[in-house]
Amino acid sequence: MKETMIETEVTYTVEHAGKFYLVEHVPARVCRETGEQFFSPETVERLHALIKSNKKPDRTIETPVYEYASDI
Repeated sequence: MKETMIETEVTYTVEHAGKFYLVEHVPARVCRETGEQFFSPETVERLHALIKSNKKPDRTIETPVYEYASDI
């Protein structure tokens, strides 16, 4: 069976305490067929610690939010 996973870096997104966070350049294994991302336990622990820390972000972006059911 051919290996469909590749080692790469991704942008991790998560909502925590009503805010969205993006973490860039996160190491992951990604399935070429489905795009599903897999992270090592160490990476997950580091991501959680980073999100819960009070570290100043490297940059901040503004994100528009829409309701799906709203009138167009």
